[in-house]
Amino acid sequence: MTLAVERPQSPSGPRRGRWIDDWRPEDPDFWARTGAKVARRNLVVSILSEHIGFSIWSLWSVFVLFLGPKYGLDPAQKFLLTSAPTLVGAVLRLPYTFAVATFGGRNWTIFSALMLLVPTIFAGIILEPGVSFNTLLIAAAVAGVGGGNFASSMANINAFYPQRLKGWALGINAGGGNIGVAAVQLVGLLVLATAGAAHPRLIVLIYLPLIVIAAVLAAIYMDNLTHASNDKRAMRDVIKDGHAWIMSLLYIGTFGSFIGFGFAFGQVLQVQFKADFSTPVKAAYLTFLGPLLGSLIRPIGGMLADRFGGARISFWNFVAMAAGAGTVLVASREHSLPLFVTGFVFLFIFSGLGNGSTYKMIPAIFRAKNPDNDQQARRLATALIGVAGAIGAAGGVLVNLAFRESFLEYKTGDAAYVVFIAYYALCFGVTWLVYLRSSARRLAGV
Repeated sequence: MTLAVERPQSPSGPRRGRWIDDWRPEDPDFWARTGAKVARRNLVVSILSEHIGFSIWSLWSVFVLFLGPKYGLDPAQKFLLTSAPTLVGAVLRLPYTFAVATFGGRNWTIFSALMLLVPTIFAGIILEPGVSFNTLLIAAAVAGVGGGNFASSMANINAFYPQRLKGWALGINAGGGNIGVAAVQLVGLLVLATAGAAHPRLIVLIYLPLIVIAAVLAAIYMDNLTHASNDKRAMRDVIKDGHAWIMSLLYIGTFGSFIGFGFAFGQVLQVQFKADFSTPVKAAYLTFLGPLLGSLIRPIGGMLADRFGGARISFWNFVAMAAGAGTVLVASREHSLPLFVTGFVFLFIFSGLGNGSTYKMIPAIFRAKNPDNDQQARRLATALIGVAGAIGAAGGVLVNLAFRESFLEYKTGDAAYVVFIAYYALCFGVTWLVYLRSSARRLAGV
């Protein structure tokens, strides 16, 4: 799937309403005269919309802190409530990627922003003691629409920027969106600290106007590009390539960890260290820190990959993540809260760093495989970014399910931490075998 295929100019002129027919970002004169300003305007609004999408996607990582004894839920049920939006968001990433070229970036941003009203209002209606678990599960699943916004936003911004600036633009766009996870947790902390756990609807009241504002700004300031198109053959071609599945495996380890831990960390603290977190607000003080640091460091992962190579940075990053998970395991067994939080913060940081380095590996792989065909390399890389993004998000479901089963069977998260260590070991082993070892089969420059 590629989103930068030029079409013949429209006879009606360079612009039809909110559609732009003449878009040549690779032309330096066009870019300096018109393109940069238009692209920057679309980028700013795209970041805002994606940021709020991430917040709504992560909403139930906050709501579960409000679901006290009156709701009658056990930890296993709460982990299901955070797994549901993760799964739905992962599934929606593929159709959301295609939607931009089908309906236009501006049009889809307006629609996808307004769609966020559905899970937000739904949660505001049903959140009260006595509601059934199935109703809560449906409401949580509907929040998955926020997870699709990342894919459509990235596809849209990819179409606006020239090749030499795509890394910067996509990094800023992704990082600004990811911070939405930390932002909604800060909002939850504010509500818990001021109004108490009995008032989760205040979070809804805060986000409803923000959603409307994002949709209105998209309508006013964003544009559609007629040159954007869907290349469905690229999607079929890329899934036949073994590197697509290898990179998806690695992206589960980075982004899957980031979003999974972001959804689960507050619950893990409350269950693992019940005596230290007798009230939800105490856990909320710590939950936002990891996602915030993981989001801010994501562009640095890309910068390091540019300088030292994506495979090398990803390899050492997975080694560090295994060490972080090992630290968490030791802290859990020793019941050391400071060491536990430190280990988890390192996991968030390195999962964010790895998000940047693994994404940087994707275009490098296809440039190495297609050294004389830049267009083929770009179309396959763009398709793989969509596939890996969807599969990687599904990794967040696996993280929450691992915690659920571990606490259900052993009353502790230790089994889950062992699984995480093993998975990160698999990832750095695969990275070395496929991309780093001295071999004629190694892809140069990855």
